[in-house]
This record gives sequence, C-alpha cells and structure tokens, in this order.
Amino acid sequence: MNERQTFEGAKKSLGQNFLNSKPALEKIVAAAKLSADDVVLEVGPGKGALTELLLEKAGKVIAVEKDDRLIPFLQEKFQREISSGNFTLVHSDILEFSPTSQNLLENSYKLVANIPYYITGIFIRKFLSEVAQPSTMVLMLQKEVAERIVARDGKESILSMSVKAYGTPKIIGIVKAGSFTPAPAVDSAILAIENISKDFFRGTSEESFFELLKAGFGSKRKQLQNNLRTNKNISQERMKILFEKAGITEKARAEDLTLFQWKKLLEDIEALSTPQ
Repeated sequence: MNERQTFEGAKKSLGQNFLNSKPALEKIVAAAKLSADDVVLEVGPGKGALTELLLEKAGKVIAVEKDDRLIPFLQEKFQREISSGNFTLVHSDILEFSPTSQNLLENSYKLVANIPYYITGIFIRKFLSEVAQPSTMVLMLQKEVAERIVARDGKESILSMSVKAYGTPKIIGIVKAGSFTPAPAVDSAILAIENISKDFFRGTSEESFFELLKAGFGSKRKQLQNNLRTNKNISQERMKILFEKAGITEKARAEDLTLFQWKKLLEDIEALSTPQ
C-alpha cells in the first residue's frame, strides 16, 4: 500500500505526534508485561507501529482511533489480524468510549496509549475511575507531567494523589522530542500505572475524597488548615485535633501530605458529621 496516497500526515488539531523510535516502542510493550492471554486496549494507534508489536505479544488488541483518515489505512494494514479476530478497530473518540462496549470487564485488560497531551488529565481520571478499570496503564506523557505524577521532589499535586489512590505509577523511560513526527516542543516519558484497583476507597467514596483534595489544594499559598477550615466550616481547635490524629504538622500545605494522611483526614472529617 502506498502510504502517501492513503494518509496525509499528522493532524495538528488532534494533537497527533507519531512515535518513530523502535527502542521506545519496545519499551512501551515491555512495560505492559504482556502474555498471549492478555487483551490490550490501545488508544491512538496512529499508523500502527505500536499496534504491530502489541499483536506479537498479546492475545487480542482493541484499538480506538478518532481520526477518520486513519481508519481505512489501519483496516488494510491489519486486514489479516481483523479477519482472524486478533484485532478490533474502533472508530471513536476515546473520551466517549466505554470499555464495556467491547465486553471489557474490571481488570480484564491492559491499556496502552499514546494520547494527545492536551487530554492527559481527563483521560487518566476517566480510565482510573471506570467501573471496568484496566489492570495496568502504560502511557506516553509529557515528561514534566509524568514527573509530577510520581512526585519525585516530594511535592504532591491533585494529579499525583489521584493516580496514587488507584495504582502505583512509575516512569519507565524518557523519550526525546525528536523520536516523534512531528516533533513536540518537549520531551516525553513512558509512565506505567500498575496494581490498579479501587481498594483505597473502601469505607469512603471517590467523590468525597476528590472533593477534599480540591478543597485542600484550593489555594496553594495558604496552609492546608486555612483551606479546609474555610471549605468545611470546621473550627480552628477542631482542625488542630484532626491534624494531630492524622500525623499532619500544623503548618503543612496540601502538597506535603501522603495519600494515607488524606484518607485519615477524610475519615475523621466524615465522622464529625455522622450522628453518634
């Protein structure tokens, strides 16, 4: 097939950057730890370079592609795999896609994605909070965003806390901007999120947890006590007691807390409003 006749190139409006580096592609596949029993949901297959490697390792690949120009290209390229049932191509916007539409159940699949960077936050939250969560996610992200998620500097954020509440994030490797066509303005990183579950939320709710996070990070310059007292209408004396119980220093800011300090704080705040 003559690629130039069937595909014109990356579309800027869709945030497309096609990964050309074979070593980087192989790192992504290795990070997913695939076996012949695995089902992979691939997001943004592009021209199918990563898809080929995934099909070599996994039992089945389901790829979701938004760009209608790429659909006939991919259908022809993977005609044999589609016919055999090893590959399913879905023409859809991933933010409107439901895993259950392809009979994917909780922890029954692994997600591998080279997504447009402008949807990173909403994309991660969507799949981590899905009823049918993946067991593992391997993502290509902006390097700076990946570093914020793992919080190597010890300064947490809403994004890093959100990811860690559901799974264990780890940077697998850095991918230089020149590895893509067209080259993005910044370097990228391969991020793996493993052990994905909702176990952390037992005894509380996802909604309440994220409401507390947003309140705590509401004004980064303020100490956490001030943010929460204003938002939760709790007295200074009561807030001091809550902080002591959770092992939080009086002058702590939201970025200083661990995941389990947030959970302890939430449980104690909820206990205040529960009739005895």
